[in-house]
Amino acid sequence: MAHDGTSVLAVKAFTEMGVSKVWNPDKIVIPFDHIVPSNKETTSDLQRTTRQWAQKQGISNLFEIGEGICHQVMAERFARPNMLIVGADSHSCTYGALGAFGTGIGATEMAEVFASGKLWFRVPQSIKITVTGTLPKKVSAKDLTLHLIGKIGAGGATYKAIEYYGETITNLTMSGRMTLCNMGIEMGAKAGIVPPDNTTFNFIGNHPNCTYADSDATYTEELFFDVTDLPPQIALPHAVDNVHPVDDVLGTPIDQVFIGSCTNGRLEDLQAAAQILHKKQVRVRTIIAPASRSVLIKAIETGVASTLLKAGAVILPPGCGPCLGAHQGVLGEGEVCLSTANRNFKGRMGTGGLIYLASPETAAATALAGEITDPRDACSL
Repeated sequence: MAHDGTSVLAVKAFTEMGVSKVWNPDKIVIPFDHIVPSNKETTSDLQRTTRQWAQKQGISNLFEIGEGICHQVMAERFARPNMLIVGADSHSCTYGALGAFGTGIGATEMAEVFASGKLWFRVPQSIKITVTGTLPKKVSAKDLTLHLIGKIGAGGATYKAIEYYGETITNLTMSGRMTLCNMGIEMGAKAGIVPPDNTTFNFIGNHPNCTYADSDATYTEELFFDVTDLPPQIALPHAVDNVHPVDDVLGTPIDQVFIGSCTNGRLEDLQAAAQILHKKQVRVRTIIAPASRSVLIKAIETGVASTLLKAGAVILPPGCGPCLGAHQGVLGEGEVCLSTANRNFKGRMGTGGLIYLASPETAAATALAGEITDPRDACSL
């Protein structure tokens, strides 16, 4: 998989290699999601180049603007247990939620995959994480994920595969598992994997080929977490592992709230926000980007989209939106955004912006108050 942002570089490298045909057009997926619709003429020209190349190569799995974020499209249509999936995007570890080994690679590496269908890997060692306890009300998979990153650190799982176990993981929805695996790269992990179970099969249908760890598997580390009393979590600028309970930053003024991205743009996330925003009005600009066309359609059919719009939110076309700072919500100098995305690096959403990362629940409560707010207190807003 290579999206509109990285496929251009991969195609350029592929052409410079002097190869005329890709190894298998049916195994190549190119979603347009990062800058959609195009923000300027240069972007349009680059996207046209990719379209023309894909057509010439017989690649039918090119998903046009509005179909959705690459990782959501891959999960909905392609990712399955026991697959090896490489994506020219660091958050390709999302596919581990479905029991696949998904990992990110560079655009030049992708050119080699396009040409030969082969790539060199060092088999990663594994970390086993076991999570027990029931997540408290208004605390969700994003809070769990941020908590783990805060404890393990941005480099604590570098080039490791993380395997997730325990009752908490078993009880996560597929959406929650995707959030969890999506941010494995924020700990440096090569992949994050949830073993396939009934939740997996309810999402994709029964699947005959699944891989599980051996009973005597060895791990570099085995970590245990209990989330019974976990409060909402928030990552402060400018590091994803700078994680604190939301109480530590209550009252911080916010200029913009963003709900979406490959981390938290699914229907479940929009529903969580809509539940808090129902019959209320946001106090700051609130931008919502559904993760895919199917998510947007379901949000419309279920009334979720109407609730969000009536609350004063703006709904973007399915795609990455403000997450990468290209358009549709770029921050001005000194502006503060509370985002449900996966990264809060300096300059990520605008050169002088500050980004706090949190759950859709915390984001919605914050949008209502205009300052960072505990979602458990949202009923009083």
